[in-house]
Amino acid sequence: MALRPVQVNIKALDDAAIGRFWAEALGWVLSSEAPGVTNVEPGGGFVWPDPAAVCIDVVTVPEPKTPMKNRVHIDLATTSAAHQAELVARLTALGATPADVGQGDVPWTVLADPEGNEFCVLEPREIYRDTGPIAAVVVDCADPRAMARFWDEAIDWTLHEVTDDRAVLRSAKGVGPYLEFLRSHDGHTVPDRVHVDLLPYPGDDQAAEVARLRALGATDVGLGQGDVSWTCMATPEGHEFCVLGGS
Repeated sequence: MALRPVQVNIKALDDAAIGRFWAEALGWVLSSEAPGVTNVEPGGGFVWPDPAAVCIDVVTVPEPKTPMKNRVHIDLATTSAAHQAELVARLTALGATPADVGQGDVPWTVLADPEGNEFCVLEPREIYRDTGPIAAVVVDCADPRAMARFWDEAIDWTLHEVTDDRAVLRSAKGVGPYLEFLRSHDGHTVPDRVHVDLLPYPGDDQAAEVARLRALGATDVGLGQGDVSWTCMATPEGHEFCVLGGS
């Protein structure tokens, strides 16, 4: 049995507008599976799910983002200083705004999408040269080592690095973005505005995967989701995520 991260779920007041922003930001295309849901994924014959890309799923909710920094954000890759500057300028023209999350003087640029969800435009880094436009999905956490233990068992991605301050995983196929856990002392007081969705492999049983995650320390979470095909859960540190129905 195994699970794989397949998309980043972003809650928004206007799923279509935020979906358009991210499609333009990434050079990807839009689709919609239902009213209030906008999917953002690569074009060119991409067939979901594919480890070469973790897609974006924007879902309408009635509540606006709070001023609190999201615990999960996206890092965008660049290939040169000129590319970084051009991307920042293009994203700003699309409605992104500078964001101060206490980063200080750093070589990357912190922005927020039109509804305030923070993300980073990284300076060129060799490690991200082959990830595609999304370099990493980054999660703030209190204990990267504990998160490494949980996620190394929860998903079939390969653990690349574990320290007191950072844990890094990537698809075992060596493609697509990284999943990174960074030590943070920020407390968690509101539900995550951004979270990761996991998908079982064909033939694997969703209920069995959920039971396996509970045995690893995950808990069930009620987010007002009602009767749906996915299961909302939280890591031992309280990060929400969803286990989708099999595909």
